[in-house]
Amino acid sequence: MQIRNGRMAAPPALDALDNSIIDILRTNGRATNQDIAQQLSVTAATVSARLQKMEDARAMRVVAVTDFAARGYNVIIAVGVRVQGRGIQEVGRDLAKFPEVLSVNAMNGGYDLELMVALHDFSEVQEFLYDHISGIDGVAQIDSGVAVDIVKYEFNVVPLGPT
Repeated sequence: MQIRNGRMAAPPALDALDNSIIDILRTNGRATNQDIAQQLSVTAATVSARLQKMEDARAMRVVAVTDFAARGYNVIIAVGVRVQGRGIQEVGRDLAKFPEVLSVNAMNGGYDLELMVALHDFSEVQEFLYDHISGIDGVAQIDSGVAVDIVKYEFNVVPLGPT
């Protein structure tokens, strides 16, 4: 398993109980330890200990996810970036500083970096691309596409495989 800083790490071992806890929280992120314990016929202390173990191992985390439109972001764009004259990671870190940038991914293929960007409306697109993104040292070329419909978006969700 590759982690964010590029080092390899063994995936944490999750058993059936861990996976069941995660499944319940995926369905109802507000479920209490007591609610989960009742559904799984274990104690709340067991659920608490398992959650702590999974969070410490970075196997999962409980987060609140907001809807783009509910926060006033009505334009989602994907931006491919070719980098020249600077390191890809260095340019990526600079691009990640913009609050509008939701993700920065180092890529292989046609672009060195791929960004997901959220903007309030179309009037912001040109300025953001040409004044902000293109203004970063090392950005040699950008290519953007506007999301016309979001068919699937699951934040921070990894499919659970067989245990």
